[in-house]
Amino acid sequence: MDNYFQNKRVLITGGSSGIGLAIARQLAASGAHVWILARRPELLSKAAQEIEQRRVSPQQVVGTLSADVSNETEITPKLSDFCASSGVPDILVNCAGSAHPGKFEETDPAIFRSMMETNYLGTVYPTKAVVPGMIQRKSGHIVNFSSLAGLLGVYGYTAYGASKAAIRGFSSALRDEMRLYGVHVSVVYPSDTQTPQLDYEKPLEPPITRILAGTKPITADDAARATLDGVAHHRFAITPGSDATLYFLALSLVGWLEKPIMDFLVDDAQKKVRSAKA
Repeated sequence: MDNYFQNKRVLITGGSSGIGLAIARQLAASGAHVWILARRPELLSKAAQEIEQRRVSPQQVVGTLSADVSNETEITPKLSDFCASSGVPDILVNCAGSAHPGKFEETDPAIFRSMMETNYLGTVYPTKAVVPGMIQRKSGHIVNFSSLAGLLGVYGYTAYGASKAAIRGFSSALRDEMRLYGVHVSVVYPSDTQTPQLDYEKPLEPPITRILAGTKPITADDAARATLDGVAHHRFAITPGSDATLYFLALSLVGWLEKPIMDFLVDDAQKKVRSAKA
C-alpha cells in the first residue's frame, strides 16, 4: 500500500484532527505530499507539525488551507487558487464533518440545517472545485466520508444520519459519472471512532443511543489505515471497523431485515433504560 501513495498529491478536508489527521500522518509516512484544510489556523499549524514529523523525505510538501467547507463563496475560490498554484490533487479526501445527536422532537431545526451544510454540502463544494481538473487530466480519486449512521437509521441521529445518507447517495451517483473519465470515487462508512468529535457527542446522546453503541470505538489510526487500504485498491465502499463491515454485509444480503432487527435492539435498550430508572 505504501508505494501506491508515493509522490501523490493529497488534499484532506477536516485534516486538523480525528480521522483526517490520522490519514494525513499515514500518507506522509507513505511518501505523499499532503495538504490539510480546516477552519481554525491554530489547529492547522499544530497538525502540520505532526504531519511533517512523519515525512520520509524533506522534499515532501506539507501545506495548510484555512476555510469553511460549508461556505461555497469561501471554499470555491480558495480551492481554485490552490489547484492553480499547487496542481489538481491526485486524491481529495472529504473528511470534514460534525455531529450533534439528540431525540428528533428535542432537536432544533437549525441542527438539521447545520448538518446538511457541513456534512453534505461541505462534501459537494470541495468536490465541485477539484473535479474539472481531474476530468481534464483523466485521473484522480475522490474519497467521501459517510458513516455507519449513513448506512442505517441510528436512534438519536436523525439530523446527522440524514446528512451522511445524502453523502452515500451523492457518492453512488458521482461514481457512475466519474468512471467515464478515469476518476475513482470511494465512500467510507466508519463505525464509532475515538476522536474529539466523539468526545463531544457522547454527553449529548440519549440513553438508548449509548446502549445501542455497545462496542468499544475503533481508533482514528485504524480507521485511517482501513480507508487508505481501500483507496489503494480502488474500492467503492470502505468499512473501517468490524461493526461497519458486518452491518454493510448484512444490509447487502438481507436489507429487508434492517428495521425488524433495529426495532428489537431499540426495544431492548428501552427496557434497560426503564429498569435503570426504576
